[in-house]
Amino acid sequence: MSDNQTLVYKKKKKKFKVFPIVNAILFIIIACAIMIPIYKVIITSIDAYSSYDFRWLPQKFSWGGYRAIITRSNLYHPFLISVITTVIGTFVGLLVVTLGGYVLIQWEMPGRNFFAYMLLFTMIFDGGMIPKFLVIKQLGLINTLWAVILPMAINVYNLVLMRNFFEGIPESLFEAAQIDGCSPMGIFFKIVLPLSKAALASIGLMFAVSFWNDYTNFKLYINKNNLYNFQIQLRSMVVDSDIPNDGAVNPTTISNAATIVAILPFMIIYPFCQKYFVQGVNVGAVKE
Repeated sequence: MSDNQTLVYKKKKKKFKVFPIVNAILFIIIACAIMIPIYKVIITSIDAYSSYDFRWLPQKFSWGGYRAIITRSNLYHPFLISVITTVIGTFVGLLVVTLGGYVLIQWEMPGRNFFAYMLLFTMIFDGGMIPKFLVIKQLGLINTLWAVILPMAINVYNLVLMRNFFEGIPESLFEAAQIDGCSPMGIFFKIVLPLSKAALASIGLMFAVSFWNDYTNFKLYINKNNLYNFQIQLRSMVVDSDIPNDGAVNPTTISNAATIVAILPFMIIYPFCQKYFVQGVNVGAVKE
């Protein structure tokens, strides 16, 4: 082997790195750890002879579990409650964080730093479950959907993310709008919101997932069965085995089908929001 060939071989050997291989193996293991339980639930939900053993394929394929969920009328109302709280809660949450974030970037506003520090203080020190319950009770919100919507809609973390995104908008745009005679709210609707699609999509998705999966607030503040959401009903089906067994479908199949139905909406929505969500993950992370 000539000296030139030896030099080229050494250069290629130096470029070989172990970290990318280890990183890929690690992420494959993590992905399998996440996907295998989901795969187990999917297979069990379409298996007429479902069991707690892991199977790669259903022993007998059947849509009976999903048919039982769709045709069970007592699940319609909880599902509708989940949809209502998710839609309204996401809208109210985005309204609060966008307006709050826009207020916090008004550098000339008196007391701006004070309000910002007070909001950040609540992220570190929480009042606790009992004070929250007493506040909700004094406001007369017990056994109303607002008891679930309002506490989750006022999310300081999302508000800070939105404020950081607004701070990344070039100051020259605000100055040009002011020169043209645009009011502060006009700037908000004509400049800020149109440039915030990525942040709105990502933060809105986080709000929607939180409201859809909410169980604790319904358990704390709701005592009426007609106001329970789909997650409460799902917990009763899976944990308490509250599944009417007519002999045609295995109760385990029905409970797993209900689990898939609960996560299905966001499995459908996420691919359409993925582009904005990936952009919004770095909201406020990079400053010029």
